[in-house]
Amino acid sequence: MPSLLIRAAAPADLPELLAWNAAMAWETEQKRLDPAVLERGIRGVFEQQRRGFYLIAEHDGAAVGSLLVTYEWSDWRCGDFWWIQSVYVTPTARRGGVFRALYAEVEQRAAAAGAVGLRLYVETENQRAQTTYADLGMQRCHYFMYEALLPSQA
Repeated sequence: MPSLLIRAAAPADLPELLAWNAAMAWETEQKRLDPAVLERGIRGVFEQQRRGFYLIAEHDGAAVGSLLVTYEWSDWRCGDFWWIQSVYVTPTARRGGVFRALYAEVEQRAAAAGAVGLRLYVETENQRAQTTYADLGMQRCHYFMYEALLPSQA
């Protein structure tokens, strides 16, 4: 997909980020997100830079994808891992290099910032995404993820 522009997201991108996060949750987990909580979560990134940042991919001036980067401190490596999260590419732009362009921008920014590595989650059944990540030089790590949800503060 020629003429892709990758830029930092701004609060004006909230409608797309809200719609795309909701769509991604449904596509990957058949999970319906509470729009009010999701909006507060997205706004929280813009309000506190320490939480991370969103990137937007545009094709000919139209937003076609996004991702969120958050940070995890590694005491073992004395540096931050940058986590790629909330990846979404519009259906008509998929398989057109949008994620690759977003990833390249994250990789460049992370290197410039002195990050120690990039990480992301991927659904265990999403073979296409796993192939894409491997093609970008990422490797499957040897950890399983566990979680315990706490009572909602919303």
